[in-house]
Amino acid sequence: MKLIFKEVVLGLFLAIIVFLALQGFDITPIILLGAAIFMIKVLLGSGIHSRRFDVTNNRYASLSCIPNIVFDDIGGQEAAKREFIEALDFIHLDKKIRDLGIRPLKGILLVGPPGTGKTLMAKAAANYTDSVFIAASGSQFVEMYAGVGAQRVRQLFKKVYADAEKAGKNTGIVFIDEIDTLGARRGKNLSHMEYDQTLNELLTQIDGIKVNQKIRVLVVAATNRADLLDPALIRPGRFDRIVQVELPDKDGRLHILKIHAQGKPLADDVNLDQIAKETFGFSGAHLESVMNEAAIQALRAGEKKITQNNLREALEKVMLGEKLDRKPSMREKIIIAYHESGHAMLSEKVQTGSVSAITITSRGNALGYIRRHPEEDQYLYTKSELLDQIQICMAGATAEEIIFGQRSTGAIGDIKQAINIAKQLIFAGLSSLGVVDDDLSGSILSQEISRIIKEQEEKVREYLSSFEDRLRIIAQELLDREKLSGTEFRKILGKTA
Repeated sequence: MKLIFKEVVLGLFLAIIVFLALQGFDITPIILLGAAIFMIKVLLGSGIHSRRFDVTNNRYASLSCIPNIVFDDIGGQEAAKREFIEALDFIHLDKKIRDLGIRPLKGILLVGPPGTGKTLMAKAAANYTDSVFIAASGSQFVEMYAGVGAQRVRQLFKKVYADAEKAGKNTGIVFIDEIDTLGARRGKNLSHMEYDQTLNELLTQIDGIKVNQKIRVLVVAATNRADLLDPALIRPGRFDRIVQVELPDKDGRLHILKIHAQGKPLADDVNLDQIAKETFGFSGAHLESVMNEAAIQALRAGEKKITQNNLREALEKVMLGEKLDRKPSMREKIIIAYHESGHAMLSEKVQTGSVSAITITSRGNALGYIRRHPEEDQYLYTKSELLDQIQICMAGATAEEIIFGQRSTGAIGDIKQAINIAKQLIFAGLSSLGVVDDDLSGSILSQEISRIIKEQEEKVREYLSSFEDRLRIIAQELLDREKLSGTEFRKILGKTA
């Protein structure tokens, strides 16, 4: 309604000016006056109280009602949840902690890879403590205009106090995601001090949180790059506690899969424990995507329940991407089949039962691939295990060389992986160089990497040459069927033994 009124007034004003001009009046003073009024309005609008810079103008997600996420909804983070809940209990047990002389924590920093549930934990904390919850991202405080970022920080804290009072709560949680954007080490951005001013204001606001305040505020922040943060931000008295939110182990992955399987119809053949075993290195977000993609696969196939095959297809899609429309030529398919067969044979040699699936169907950037799964999650590797991994990497290119007398460019990714493993072996002090420094000469490092890989490559060539008949049979089966499960692969390998 206001917009229509403004348009009518503006139209009448222009009509009057045109009428006066036609009647011979000098309209220059009127035009100058209008221009002056317009400029004053623009200048006032661009000031510090402009809606453009007003942080309370829907800039932050404010939840005066408590988020409906609880800690039981978060799987695979039992240790992180225990540590987090202990810190939150300082808000609950106000009288007890005062009697013991405990200073309540002002800030908790959640550190971990993307997709591990840091935001969910912050929301669950608001539910657990019955607190007003306000969420913001570090990037929302970064501005090119001097003083704006610092003002936004002040208004953020004013808002949490105001919302808590309005909702009748005596506690509030401020959640800042991607705090590494806001809290990076000061002095890095020499061309603009706005970043430092904004961080200084955040430090001031955290320091201003008092124990005896009517409304107690806890600052929760999340990052996957804690190494970038300014030391002043994570010292005791500010972010007092750092909670590591790591990738889940096998039991954690199974818990997460069960959570996301709720409400989904599963067929009798579904084995979530097997899927958990095959998803080492997956975050909670990856696992949620696996369950969702499996349901989509079932819908596409017109099935009423999600099957184990749907879950396997979903797993491959999350890992590698959708199947591609591009079709390799027959000559390329033959090369890919021998390449993947070589990988699979070496994988089975170094660890029996490790091959989960082999395919020459293109997905993402992969023209073909084998999917492996360890017997259990592994975090430490011996020298022999690292050398075995290098052998698996080099088996594809070596198989091509044995059959065709030359290699293809399809081994580029494998070679890069072999080089990284060789570097890991060298800097762990497990190579012939012994313990080395990070400043190891580039030429010495390169020579040692080449020596390690060539040595393992010779072992691979010797093994595959001895069982060339098996290599050919497996490759032919792949060409005929395009995909083999681990069980099918081992049956063929057993028959040719």
